[in-house]
Amino acid sequence: MHSPSPMPLVDLPVRRLTRGDLVACADLSEDRGWPRDEHRWGLLLSAGTGYGIAEPDGTGLVAACVVTSYGPRLAAVGMMLVAARHARQGIARRLMRHVMEETGSTPLALYATPEGQRLYEELGFAQVGRTERVLGRFRAEDGPAAVTTRPAAADDLQAMVRLDLPVFGIDRTHLIARLPAFSDRLRVAEENGELTGYAALWPSGDAHVVGPLIARDTATAKALVTALAATTDRPLRADIDARHEELLGWLVARGLEPGSRTAVMTYGIEDLPGDVTRRFAPLTIATG
Repeated sequence: MHSPSPMPLVDLPVRRLTRGDLVACADLSEDRGWPRDEHRWGLLLSAGTGYGIAEPDGTGLVAACVVTSYGPRLAAVGMMLVAARHARQGIARRLMRHVMEETGSTPLALYATPEGQRLYEELGFAQVGRTERVLGRFRAEDGPAAVTTRPAAADDLQAMVRLDLPVFGIDRTHLIARLPAFSDRLRVAEENGELTGYAALWPSGDAHVVGPLIARDTATAKALVTALAATTDRPLRADIDARHEELLGWLVARGLEPGSRTAVMTYGIEDLPGDVTRRFAPLTIATG
């Protein structure tokens, strides 16, 4: 008697992930050469919906991704990862098709690496922008900052949500409410008692990431980055919307080096909602 042949991986069922899958998700990140980022996975799995394909032998995950929903107007797809040993077998396509079925008519957004961009284009996504990553040791400018910033307080959260809404064009309360616990530092810019920007600093591998970075103008964004950078000895990393050329140039002049680029892509919507002039960096490349 011949034993039945194993089911092709692309035919394996997709299941919902829980916080119990945190280590398996981090293993997948590490397998692809990313930081383990259990901290970020924890945020995404609590604020969003994880989808994964389990290894048939029960030793972890073949693939995973997370969908962060912002209601019927938008959902963000992130952390699309396939184990290196199972690459180029159609698994990412299978998982993405499942996500698209699950989200129905809700428009989608994601950040695509150069390797993944062709797949998303084949699935009907269109590029609407890009981000540029910078990484390195930040060197502060001499002299006082032109804009006043301070650590965020608990009663700033409502004002942060009000500031964030027109900038992202969608209600992100469920993410912003998690920022104080998620971030190592959370800072706001203020003028005449009114919030003009906010930014978070959170750990990833041996670096600290700046994001989100929301600011009235480039001077405010610079002040927030400078204040956050002063609180850490780690290298600084940020994924900046490429349209903010002045901020990118300033970050490079301050010691950060240009790194990878990602394509901002959408499906079912012509562009991301909101005000890009004040949207300097997303929370994470995973969550928009």
